[in-house]
Amino acid sequence: MAKKKVTKFDIVDAVYEKVDCEKKTIQMIADAFLDELKTSLKDSATIELRGFGTFEIRLRKGKASARNPKNGEKVTVPPHYVVAFRAGQELKNSVWSLPVEEE
Repeated sequence: MAKKKVTKFDIVDAVYEKVDCEKKTIQMIADAFLDELKTSLKDSATIELRGFGTFEIRLRKGKASARNPKNGEKVTVPPHYVVAFRAGQELKNSVWSLPVEEE
C-alpha cells in the first residue's frame, strides 16, 4: 500500500466538504482541539476518544550508555516522558479489514 500523507490542512478541507461551516471556523476548532489535547497531556491526563483511541504519557527510563547514531559517540539519556497512543477497537477493526497488497 502506497503511503499517503494527510496534513491538518487536508483534514480541514475534508471536514469543510461535509459540514456547512466556514474553513476559518473549522481551522480554529481543529487548532483549539489540538491545543486542548496538548494541555491535557502536559497535565498528565489520559485522553480517551471513544471509538478512536487513548492518548497518555509514559515515563521512559533513562540510559547510562546510549550511542548517537550520527557519530557513534556515547551519550547519557535522562528519564523522560513520551506520548503513547492505543488504538480503540473501532479503529483497529477498520484498519484490520483493509485489503493487503502484495509487493
